[in-house]
Amino acid sequence: MYNRAYSSDRISELKENEIFVFGSNLAGAHGGGAARLAYNRFGAVWGEGVGLHGQTYAIPTMQGGVDTIKPYVDAFIRFAKEHSRLTFLVTRIGCGIAGFRDEEIAPLFMDAIDVKNIILPKEFVACLVQ
Repeated sequence: MYNRAYSSDRISELKENEIFVFGSNLAGAHGGGAARLAYNRFGAVWGEGVGLHGQTYAIPTMQGGVDTIKPYVDAFIRFAKEHSRLTFLVTRIGCGIAGFRDEEIAPLFMDAIDVKNIILPKEFVACLVQ
């Protein structure tokens, strides 16, 4: 059961050990939404659409359906487990410009529900612990 804080829908600053997890595109063109914030404020790298850069972790969400996002979410969860000193603040990836609904994306994070250093948005948790 999820019994931690939720990630904020308005992240404007990060502590030293916090990582902003956002939806990106494979080309790493961080032109809008959370991706733009990640690029402008937290060290996302233009041209890098996957993985850890600065205080960000990019998960591609613009390349197709939910099935194409799942391998990237799985890789993220493995990465977070291997880097337990970091706290990963997950935004509602895929639910902005990419056009998915929380109910479509949240199940991809089922294996993250008990990972203490992954903080999920309230909307995802609501879908997962019904």
